[in-house]
Amino acid sequence: MSIDLKQDHFSLFGLPRSYALDEAALEAAWHGLQSQVHPDRYAHLPDVDKRRAMQWATHVNEGFRTLQKPLSRARYLLELAGVDVGAETNTAMSPEFLMEQMEWREAVEEARQAAEVEDLEQLHTRLLRHARAVRAELERQLDVEHDHAAAADTVRRLMFIEKLQHEIDEALLALEG
Repeated sequence: MSIDLKQDHFSLFGLPRSYALDEAALEAAWHGLQSQVHPDRYAHLPDVDKRRAMQWATHVNEGFRTLQKPLSRARYLLELAGVDVGAETNTAMSPEFLMEQMEWREAVEEARQAAEVEDLEQLHTRLLRHARAVRAELERQLDVEHDHAAAADTVRRLMFIEKLQHEIDEALLALEG
């Protein structure tokens, strides 16, 4: 068994290079590759072969983690297209989006301060619906329109949304714990 470590993750798993992804096919391909490259299969071989198997397994696992999550998959697609999302350097967002984020954060903080678990759960549910809509927009931008600049902006928006989801999760854990 030999894996080309320069091969992109989509090719590695035999999947089309698109944001829309057959998750069952990804998982099946991952399990198939895992069974072929698992380091235990190479334990009886010389150290160089063991290291190579470890590299293969690492590459397969990294590819799976990247493609499994919508945000990392979108970032990876943009990277393959030569587009830098600019997450660290490009923080310019539309005033509407920034206002929306402020409103979300204020609502989360108010619910957290008041220890309102139900309010936080409702915010979480609303934010999940919003994230689904943003991911649908991202799918259209990447797979249909091939508008990488717009997709990069949408990825940055989705990063904000996922961070806020994480903050709500942490607040819920703190209140329930």
